[in-house]
Amino acid sequence: MPLHDRTERWAVMVAHRRAGKTVATINDLIRAALLCDKPDGRFAYCAPLYAQAKDVAWAYLKRFTAPIPGAAVHESELRVDLPNGARVRLYGLDNYERLRGNYFDGICLDEWGDADPRAWAEVIRPALSDRKGWAVFLGTPKGMNHFHKMWLDAQDDPAWFKLRLRASETGIVDPEELADARRMMTPDQYDQEYETSFEANVVGSYYGALLTQAQEDGRITRVPYEPIKQVETWWDLGVGDSTAIWFVQRVNSEIRVIDFLEASGEGLPFYAKALQSKPYIYSRHVAPHDIAVRELGSGRARIDTAADLGIKFEIAPNLSIDDGIHAVRMMLPRCWFDAEKCRPGLDALRQYRKDWDERLKVFRSKPLHNWASHPSDAFRMGAVALDKAGGDWSKPLKVDTGWIV
Repeated sequence: MPLHDRTERWAVMVAHRRAGKTVATINDLIRAALLCDKPDGRFAYCAPLYAQAKDVAWAYLKRFTAPIPGAAVHESELRVDLPNGARVRLYGLDNYERLRGNYFDGICLDEWGDADPRAWAEVIRPALSDRKGWAVFLGTPKGMNHFHKMWLDAQDDPAWFKLRLRASETGIVDPEELADARRMMTPDQYDQEYETSFEANVVGSYYGALLTQAQEDGRITRVPYEPIKQVETWWDLGVGDSTAIWFVQRVNSEIRVIDFLEASGEGLPFYAKALQSKPYIYSRHVAPHDIAVRELGSGRARIDTAADLGIKFEIAPNLSIDDGIHAVRMMLPRCWFDAEKCRPGLDALRQYRKDWDERLKVFRSKPLHNWASHPSDAFRMGAVALDKAGGDWSKPLKVDTGWIV
């Protein structure tokens, strides 16, 4: 009821498993659509994946609109039209560009910690502007990622409604079931899923514990660019999707990760211009082996196109993903990250995790492919190419910043 009775435009809700958050938000959307005083109201429920939206919310949307006279169900579009001209539709944020060009009067973003955070700033927030639409972000924690930051930022902002539902406080799941779950789960798993702990490591995460240690050690902080040191870049190049780039300086045994860039739908000229716009002096650029594959249409490889633009790539060793993940794990204790400039990349590294087989209830032996894959793959390129760098990175020099370089 606090969620339904809110007056704030923005809302963030952290809830334990089986708390009923999807049922609540679907009903919130239906009520808002029925009461909308604007013509042709548009309301949306978004899950990280389209298939997830269909599995989790479509049956609820049909069930709770069934008693409304004149409600029309459109199965192929996962949409229900209401008699006042408003409609409620389900979307997946795995293809958030599909929402571009739409307007929304209200939108619910479920399991926001699993979703690509670019969907909000690049597409959804602008779609709310002309109608002064509202948004609800909800989910169960998945580590200290963009959902965690949103929760923290909302605490002292009166424009935000905040609600946290822990299983130990709601009484929705009975004590016997909670006790049984606690026996069968690790402490991190239980704290995350039932006690809404952001501090617990993401279940199945490859790097979560190491990044938590980095946070505790103070290695995720402000890491200034040292002009007397060169910068190397680590890439994962998408063709029809994202390209991710890490910017790194090496100082003695330290690996200082000073910047991060990710964009989607752009060609190599865009990234060449982006690199030129930064004040860095580059030593090398590392890319995966498939950059040398020749395209059927042009007969040229992207490594040649990049060279024409002034980016001379080195090709990372073509190791297995498992070997690359091991290399990252070995490297992370030496890494320092700029907390602000690298925030999107850090969120991705925290969320990079094993794929879960829902049928067998076990983790698969490969990573889950989602929005976190490209930044994590780019970081892996740097790790496997770590020992190939040329130049003298180890001469000590005291400078007035207080850093030893």
